[in-house]
Amino acid sequence: MTNDIDFIAEALPAFLSEAEEQIEGLEALLLQLEGQPGDAELLNALFRCAHTVKGSAGLFGLDAVVDFTHHVETLLQRLREGQVALTPALSTLLLRCNDQIRALVAEAGGQPVDEAAAAQRGALVLELQAAAGVAPTAPAVDTAGAKPVPQTSQRPWHVSVAFGADVFRNGMDPLAVLNYVRGLGDMPHLVCDVGGVPPLDELDPESCHLGFIFSLQTEASRAQIEDAFSFVREDCQLHVLNPGATAAQFADLIDAMPGNPRLGEILVAAGAISPAQLQQGLRSQLAAAAVGEAALLGELLTEQTGLAPQVVDAALRKQREQRRTEPGASAGDDQRFIRVQAHRLDAVINLLGELVIAGAGAELLARQTQQRPLIEANGQISRLIEEIRNGTLQLRMVPIGETFSRFRRVVRDTAAELGKSVQLDIVGGDTELDKSVVERIADPLMHLVRNGLDHGLETPAEREAAGKPAQGRLTLSAHHEAGSIVIRITDDGRGIQRSKVLARAWDRGLVEPGTVPDDAAILRLIFEPGFSTAATVTNLSGRGVGMDVVRSNIEALRGSVLLDSVEGQGSCIEIRLPLTLAIIDGFLVGVGASRFIFPLDAVVEVIEGRASEATLDERGRGVVELRGQVLPVVSLRNLYGIDGPAVARGSIVVLKAGHSRFGVLVDALLGQHQTVIKPLGRLLRSLRGMAGSSILGNGEVALIFDVQALGQLAAEVPERRPNADSTAERITA
Repeated sequence: MTNDIDFIAEALPAFLSEAEEQIEGLEALLLQLEGQPGDAELLNALFRCAHTVKGSAGLFGLDAVVDFTHHVETLLQRLREGQVALTPALSTLLLRCNDQIRALVAEAGGQPVDEAAAAQRGALVLELQAAAGVAPTAPAVDTAGAKPVPQTSQRPWHVSVAFGADVFRNGMDPLAVLNYVRGLGDMPHLVCDVGGVPPLDELDPESCHLGFIFSLQTEASRAQIEDAFSFVREDCQLHVLNPGATAAQFADLIDAMPGNPRLGEILVAAGAISPAQLQQGLRSQLAAAAVGEAALLGELLTEQTGLAPQVVDAALRKQREQRRTEPGASAGDDQRFIRVQAHRLDAVINLLGELVIAGAGAELLARQTQQRPLIEANGQISRLIEEIRNGTLQLRMVPIGETFSRFRRVVRDTAAELGKSVQLDIVGGDTELDKSVVERIADPLMHLVRNGLDHGLETPAEREAAGKPAQGRLTLSAHHEAGSIVIRITDDGRGIQRSKVLARAWDRGLVEPGTVPDDAAILRLIFEPGFSTAATVTNLSGRGVGMDVVRSNIEALRGSVLLDSVEGQGSCIEIRLPLTLAIIDGFLVGVGASRFIFPLDAVVEVIEGRASEATLDERGRGVVELRGQVLPVVSLRNLYGIDGPAVARGSIVVLKAGHSRFGVLVDALLGQHQTVIKPLGRLLRSLRGMAGSSILGNGEVALIFDVQALGQLAAEVPERRPNADSTAERITA
């Protein structure tokens, strides 16, 4: 009993994670099916998700999850068989049931019981039964909680399963799986195959070497029997045959099996003979050898068990193929996955950051020695560190489409609440970015999507009156651009009424009454704290809380948000985010005794020795001619009040911020630098234009620029002349 409890405690987190993925998949498939209600492939995938949740819950004895999911599975089976048609009302019912499954799984994970959800559960079961056309009584469930025990139309099946060596390490218990399978029907005969158990001195107690052969009397189909092993499908060899299978079927099964060096093991694994029959054949072979007679195992098995020669020939052919194969991992091993806890990966990346800093210090010391062999050795180490860095950071990259898909339900429910018809399009869902960025961008995206549904898109009547299709369109898109990820939320709604925004800004004192800023400045007012143009307060909008928080959260990720809108045609919100928050390639520059880093992906080009050509104002802003065009420039020395005399021939670093470019005047160009991003200290958090800091190889600290914020800061019209003694805008060495 103690071992079972320990197994459940250790494996439960894996189940909760898997179940959450399946529940998310259920929701996504249901929403997708609303547009393709007759798609058999989607219906099959939907059923598999529900069956996987029920099956894995049965392994852990979570009867409440099993019981409720069984009713959902019954209805889904009717949908697969075409006995019930998927309607919007039925889709809504299944989505509500999916929420119930999510609540039950959360309760299994230790969260408080949702009393409201529990009260609705019984009513949902009755609705499911009515929709499926079954009697409104809960089916009897066996002790394993797997499935109602069938009473009629049972068929005999022959099942052979050999569990992999890593099944225990992956948190699975073969006996729990068999107990679940037992719930599919009656298991009158079961044999444990211990032929693969090594000698005691070679036995690894953490590895599994067991196989089982059993007969199963059940109404279930072959697919349902195989689905019962879905939770351990990658860790076992499973074969399901009818006892009346022909010799040709057994031969085909053997051909499809993985290689095995022993003839008897091949036949046992295929289910053609039992382990007891194999042992009897081996004893007969040894007895014949003892009296000097040669006896072939295949012939003995044919005589003793009635095994068809065709089956023996197939096993021999498989044995010869195995002997011709070089030892090593199978091709399928390359496609296996391993789950790693996020905090362990974060710890590795933190250590990698320290390794990058230490490597930079070692390289600096090597150059100071001027010993070529040492410099070359450190260069090789630096290249290897960079490859490890890139590979490790890639482990944290996940497609943003998983986050986008969550909004299908949000759009569906919110549109229904507002009485609107909305189609959600997702573009570029396979675009990858750091998992930590995905987790922190989900809430701002949620607010922007709901805001677009509430403020941006009109009701069907309003759209038809404006000459538009009754159904509105909301598009979530993502793509990579210049080392960043660009996310856009676009709608074809009413757009932003600038006159209304300006009037509210005058009332709030955000803009001096009568002053009319340019369009971009008017649109930026929407991100001011407490700003709202909603006429009434609802549960979706009107309180003036949200857009300023969205901007703050995005800027905290070293990102930026821009709004563009055409009145009467729609709006587009563009978010730019870095691909990772840990380690980046940077470009190191010097101004006086201070060191700064620009993200390398934002650097367009470098113009050496032309800083003196720029004409600057008091704030350090100006322009310079570059290939016949005017390029805005800004001096970091003037902007931040950096001490020290200006150099005679400084350089200009041209940066790209969104769709615009600008130049930055610096004293020295110090080259590319692997940059480990560290948060700013409390004293420097108010310093605008900075995204973080980094430690250089010599121990100095360099500030990392937020290019987008620096561009906005450089473009601002100064309200007063900077005070040279101000510590808030002053950087010293």
